[in-house]
Amino acid sequence: MATINKIMRAFTREGARSKRFTPEMELRRALLNCLLWENQFYEDGVAIADRIKALVPLVAPERTAELAIAARETMKLRHAPLLVVREMARHPTHRGLVADTLARVIQRPDEMTELLAIYWADALGPQQQRKRQPVSAQIKKGLARALTKFDAYQLAKYDRDGAVRIKDVLFLVHAKPKDAAQEKVWKQLVDGELASPDTWEVSLSSGKDKRGTFERLIAKNRLGGLALLRNLRLMQKAEVPRRTIAEAIDAMRTDRILPYRFITVARYAPDFEPELEAAMLKSVKDYARLDGRTRLLIDVSGSMFSPLSAQSEMTRAEAACGLAILAREVCDEVEIFTFSNEVVKLPPRRGFALRDAIIGSQPHGGTYLGKAVTEIDRKGDRLIVFTDEQSHDQVPAPKGRGYMVNVASYQHGVGHGPWTRVDGFSEAVIAWIAASEQTMH
Repeated sequence: MATINKIMRAFTREGARSKRFTPEMELRRALLNCLLWENQFYEDGVAIADRIKALVPLVAPERTAELAIAARETMKLRHAPLLVVREMARHPTHRGLVADTLARVIQRPDEMTELLAIYWADALGPQQQRKRQPVSAQIKKGLARALTKFDAYQLAKYDRDGAVRIKDVLFLVHAKPKDAAQEKVWKQLVDGELASPDTWEVSLSSGKDKRGTFERLIAKNRLGGLALLRNLRLMQKAEVPRRTIAEAIDAMRTDRILPYRFITVARYAPDFEPELEAAMLKSVKDYARLDGRTRLLIDVSGSMFSPLSAQSEMTRAEAACGLAILAREVCDEVEIFTFSNEVVKLPPRRGFALRDAIIGSQPHGGTYLGKAVTEIDRKGDRLIVFTDEQSHDQVPAPKGRGYMVNVASYQHGVGHGPWTRVDGFSEAVIAWIAASEQTMH
């Protein structure tokens, strides 16, 4: 594990000293980087999880608790704040705040089992069997308080097979139910008698009439935004009335859905482009702003039209377009350029019109990224590049704040140097840029 001094010495990728950060600032930055790939925890080739473990005892207990809660409630992270709480439980100075923090951080029933998995993860035997060391009293107290927040539907929905089940949490913490109704629900949980949740997965797998099932789920608001988009083609095939689908798109929550998802769906459901575009623009209206002047540079070379990954139908270009649409909405001042063999300036259109303008801006030839940066970069501006970095020429350092986002990289990470590099596609990259600039200043 890395040694962390009281005041962090920060270095660029080339080894030059840069800005110093306090442990609290470093912990905030580590949590922030979890916005990009929370499940992998990568940062400059160093595991963010290791960084968090080293930093927690160096940050004041109250501030550590506040950062964990902010990571869950503001950043909408799930795993990282649980790791912070697990580390708080290790240290006598922080232990007294664990129960209150955990009760705030846990917002879904399965997060209780995830917390225990994280709690026991450091004690693996030679056969990779988890040695379930005793759980601290504060962890038990926090889990017991969290348990009382969930109703029968939530418990049934998230009670999945695994090494740790929700009933195991119940046995472990000896929680007291709020009332007789909750006591009955908990008994049903233990006995395996909770009714199957009325989710779209359960309903559709039951073999019932697809059209009737979708109409019922929409009417009862049981089809979340992502599920609605995922099943749009299936609803059309089942002949769900267009008006029903359109009204569902209009009413759906969009605050956790990013533009590229709407772009991908629109490819297969072009008849719903007006509704999808309206929902897409609604999804970004409350995003943090990028102040000052921003220049977007989007790669439209031939390689950008390859799939994002072997498991994805989305192309690199579609991913870049989605991020560009989002950036165009949150930038105070923005200029937009594409590059391949040439550099083309585009009008700052919105929504699908910007996607179409980007894709149709020029022939999809070579990747002359260095030439493009040299041509458009200027002092005082923020430059954000969306590319797969198949560059045919050398790329100069940026003149101001420069972000190089490689949507095609299979190695995920954040690099800090002349360019701030984000390797690997992340739907949260624009939010990360906005939040990281706030953290740095």
